[in-house]
Amino acid sequence: MESWEERSVLVTGGTGLVGSWLVNRLLQEGAKVTCLVLDSDPSSELIRSKNIEKVCVVNGNLADIDAVSRAVNHQSCDTIFHLGAQTIVGTAFADPVDTFRSNIQGTWNVLEVARRSNGLVKRLLVASSDKAYGTSKVLPYTEDMQLHGSGPYDVSKSATDLLSQSYGKTYGLPVVVARCGNIYGGGDLNWSRIVPGTIRSLLAGETPVLRSDGKFLRDYIYVEDAVDAYMHMAEESEKQNLKGEAFNFSRNEPLSVLDIYNEICKATVGNIVKPNILNSAKNEIRDQYLDSAKAHKKLGWSSKIDLQTGLTKTVAWYKDYFKRVSNV
Repeated sequence: MESWEERSVLVTGGTGLVGSWLVNRLLQEGAKVTCLVLDSDPSSELIRSKNIEKVCVVNGNLADIDAVSRAVNHQSCDTIFHLGAQTIVGTAFADPVDTFRSNIQGTWNVLEVARRSNGLVKRLLVASSDKAYGTSKVLPYTEDMQLHGSGPYDVSKSATDLLSQSYGKTYGLPVVVARCGNIYGGGDLNWSRIVPGTIRSLLAGETPVLRSDGKFLRDYIYVEDAVDAYMHMAEESEKQNLKGEAFNFSRNEPLSVLDIYNEICKATVGNIVKPNILNSAKNEIRDQYLDSAKAHKKLGWSSKIDLQTGLTKTVAWYKDYFKRVSNV
């Protein structure tokens, strides 16, 4: 097996939460990293950390197959981590066409460029989601369950997932699919999400807001655990020839929204602050959580970072972030 120092890696979605942490890990491992970037967001951790200066940046849209081809072929990328997507459920509901263009067309462009690469691409990981499963009366989700998302975002992830499996099984493309639950950690500036939104409110002395009734069940996995899963999966996909296979990654500890909220409070201010419960969440699956037994058995992967440790790291990141922002 080659070391990461011998690999040229393309990361789509490198300015996002997981992408920023993944790029940092790849750079630590010595990989040559290329990022396909649509917009330059100065608040992205990729830019704030100055890792942007250590990677090759290809400006372009995932929906433009020529831009994807340029990123892969001009940089001779033998490994692709496809994380790029529109990731907000509410945004998908408001603008489904743009979400489908980004998430579905963007994915088939990446897959097709890899297929046409004449063997250049040896490892391709596509980030799907627990949302790909859709609503199920039977939980936890296991990889043998059908994918049947219904809302625009959920459908986009189901399609992303199925397209990837199709290219793996039909064309022998070395693609694997990762399905994670809710990923949290420093660098997520989508304040509508419970972890960063609650931390920001508490640090500002404001009453945090819960959009749901607090009873929805979810998986929560720390971002460095997710990055470790992606890196490990990319390695094992080549060793074990896992073309077209999908794996769930989870701590196997589903929590209610109120449970995670209480833990965030304790990690941030040391006590529980009564939230403003709006109970206004729409177009979201009520309960969803994953079984990661397959990843443990077949890949030898298991979560290393518990919730308390992950939240402690996350709160520390945001305290430093707001301190830096206030000094600008």
